[in-house]
Amino acid sequence: MNDRERAAADVKTARAAQTKAMADRDFEAAASLWTEDVTMRRALGQAIAGRSEYLDMLSSTSSGQNPIVYQRTAVTVDVSDRWPLAYEEGRWSGHVGNADGQPVIAGRYAAQWVKRDERWLIRSEVFVALTCEGGGCLFEALP
Repeated sequence: MNDRERAAADVKTARAAQTKAMADRDFEAAASLWTEDVTMRRALGQAIAGRSEYLDMLSSTSSGQNPIVYQRTAVTVDVSDRWPLAYEEGRWSGHVGNADGQPVIAGRYAAQWVKRDERWLIRSEVFVALTCEGGGCLFEALP
């Protein structure tokens, strides 16, 4: 395995660990994989800026009686051979109650990763909702 393949595997491993942390509602562990200045465009268009705001959003949508648990699965990861950057594309889904619950909304995502102090961290993510079921179809998209 060459350096780029090893780095891509490290990014996929980090994503899987973050997804598990989210399913376990360990939001601090999930947030440990974001840069302080992380940005995110939510699936229906809302913008999030910074680790604190992202963590607040994740905590609020994943609490209560019927929380939405988000799952992300990396499909491809491309690593630069020049800069400490990687690009990830994947599929995501939001499940009612737990990670094994019925998905109510799903789509695709892209992420920029940056390597800092020998760790891969997410600097930016864009999620796009493409399908829904039941209550997930009631969510409103920003125009």
